[in-house]
Amino acid sequence: MSSRKEPIRTCIATSRKYPQSQLLRVTVDKENSGHVVPDPRRRLGGRGAWITPTISAYELAIKRRAFARALRVSTAVDTGHVHTYLLANTALKTHIDDKEDRTLMSTR
Repeated sequence: MSSRKEPIRTCIATSRKYPQSQLLRVTVDKENSGHVVPDPRRRLGGRGAWITPTISAYELAIKRRAFARALRVSTAVDTGHVHTYLLANTALKTHIDDKEDRTLMSTR
């Protein structure tokens, strides 16, 4: 009875290792080369890279030019889709956390 261990991946921004479920996979869009897109379900083909799903990790990856290096792209990359995805998820998580806080503080 062996339990399967989850694969460990390295964040391109922080170089820290995490289980892949805690990271966001990104890849280059096949139709628009140079466009980096999020792959949260890990289903898109091609070379992928892994990043901690936070805005601070995203900004660090941009500063270090980690997307192009990890994805082995020699041209400039457009990471706008990843940024939009992270902003949307951050807003959603904040909204859910706020709802939970209100529920905990409710008198009923």
